[in-house]
Amino acid sequence: MEAIVDRIIPPDPQTPGGKDAGCAVFIDRQLKGPYGSAAGHYRLGPFIKGTKEQGPQSPLTPAELYRKGLAGLDRYCKAKLGGKPFSQLSADQQDDVLKKVEAGEAKFDDVDARGFFDALLKDVPEGFFSDPIHGGNRDMVGWKMIGFPGIRYDYRDWVHRHNERYPYPPVSIAGRMDWNVKKS
Repeated sequence: MEAIVDRIIPPDPQTPGGKDAGCAVFIDRQLKGPYGSAAGHYRLGPFIKGTKEQGPQSPLTPAELYRKGLAGLDRYCKAKLGGKPFSQLSADQQDDVLKKVEAGEAKFDDVDARGFFDALLKDVPEGFFSDPIHGGNRDMVGWKMIGFPGIRYDYRDWVHRHNERYPYPPVSIAGRMDWNVKKS
């Protein structure tokens, strides 16, 4: 998972990538909760391939989709790329594999590879920009990158100040690290 999130959001000189931002941790936590078990979703079928506008039509929960998708990705890579799993491929090889999955050229045995990729494209950015309390956006790197102030109690003075960088660090639901008392 960490190799995948680092290819979807690669690091650059100013910002860490998906791995260091905690996107894999975010997804793991989401899959262990109501999202992963599709709580509240209609699950009785029939499951017929619908149009793109109808969203995914699958008997799989998101947790099952990820489990089967990750296994399918590794099997695909081992079969096509000299027995190596996805995490052991070079960055260029990883990008090529993900492009094939996105284009529908890669097929997995137990799951729709394209559906798995669509879930990744939804969940990885959520992890990068979610509140850090959920496991992603470590040190609020996503928010710092886009200049989002977080949940500050009041920033009305800045609402109409366009094209001006917000000078204060973002604040999470849990506050800021520098607000916590350090025990020695």
